[in-house]
Amino acid sequence: MEISFARSAQSTLGVEWEVALVDGTTGDLVPRGRETYEAVLDAHPDWGTDGDHPHLTGEFLLNTIEMVTGVCRDVAHTTEQLVTMTDEIRKVTDPQGLEVFAAGTHPFARWQDQQVTDKQRYHKLVDRTQYWGRQMVIYGVHVHVGLDSRAKALPVLDGLLTYYPHLLALSANSPFWSGEDTGYASQRSMIFQQLSTAGLPYHFRSWAAYEQCIEDMIATGIIEETSEARWDVRPVPRLGTEEIRFCDGLSTLWEVAALTALTQCLAESLSQDVESGRIPTRLKPWHIHENKWRAARYGLDATVITDTHNNERDMCEDLTALLDRLEPVAARLGCSRELSDVERIMRDGAGYQRQRAVARAHGGDLRAVALDIVRRTREND
Repeated sequence: MEISFARSAQSTLGVEWEVALVDGTTGDLVPRGRETYEAVLDAHPDWGTDGDHPHLTGEFLLNTIEMVTGVCRDVAHTTEQLVTMTDEIRKVTDPQGLEVFAAGTHPFARWQDQQVTDKQRYHKLVDRTQYWGRQMVIYGVHVHVGLDSRAKALPVLDGLLTYYPHLLALSANSPFWSGEDTGYASQRSMIFQQLSTAGLPYHFRSWAAYEQCIEDMIATGIIEETSEARWDVRPVPRLGTEEIRFCDGLSTLWEVAALTALTQCLAESLSQDVESGRIPTRLKPWHIHENKWRAARYGLDATVITDTHNNERDMCEDLTALLDRLEPVAARLGCSRELSDVERIMRDGAGYQRQRAVARAHGGDLRAVALDIVRRTREND
């Protein structure tokens, strides 16, 4: 099958931020997402009418709202739209005593108690995936970066996989699961990869090989259409973007902006390499798998494999060198301030570190963890 790739303005952005609704007193999840986003959209009928406007939608579970920006020119533009959407959500939820909760998983909620959104595609997902599919009480941040040529899609994908562990470690925000500390920085990563259509992408040597894979998956009933291939990094042909889908849900807008800036700078740098005839090197498959696991397990304390010669480096040390290299790119893209906040995450701690610190300070009380996340999301702290 032939899959056309829409041409986008280079390095334009789109951000998807999945959040949940919780009771403002108990911190527990509540199935009020659909009625909330529908109330907001009733007040803003122009939202979502084209790619330039923000949009709210539901997700797999009724406790979830997904905020989707329009096509944005820079990181500041994405933040502006997310602020607007969050403010409109709060106009609906505040009078009801509900709060916005943003993290990769909920620290104590039971997946068995959550209600699935009544849509055919979600019921089919549960029917096919059974036990693993029913556990998807997870929330993430997805970043789309525009590409102006199909020829860049696969090389940029390969290059981004080298920095997979860096982005995952910075965003890791899901140490607790069903009331227990899993020992992982990102439990969400471990859960989500159990779906047969999720996880790390395959290696495609050509666009024809990618087309053949999608054709084979449709022919054998694995997926029904291209978007159901929910790989951690993937080209999105209809939008003309590369999409990073593996970051945990982040608790603050400034963190969303920092990870968006890093993603944009990486994609832009790799695109420049392709334009100059320097094809990004893809790590060996076992290196990519190991780096993902290390980042999910150890977060910013991981040691990352940096090249095909088995060289390794401390994650924060490698991140510092990466930020120095990307600063000129950030200056051109107008996101230097947001990119600098990556250093703040390394200095002050990522989400998983904050959650564990709050749990320790409150004698293991995970309600305190949930309510601290609520506070951080509201105050952008």
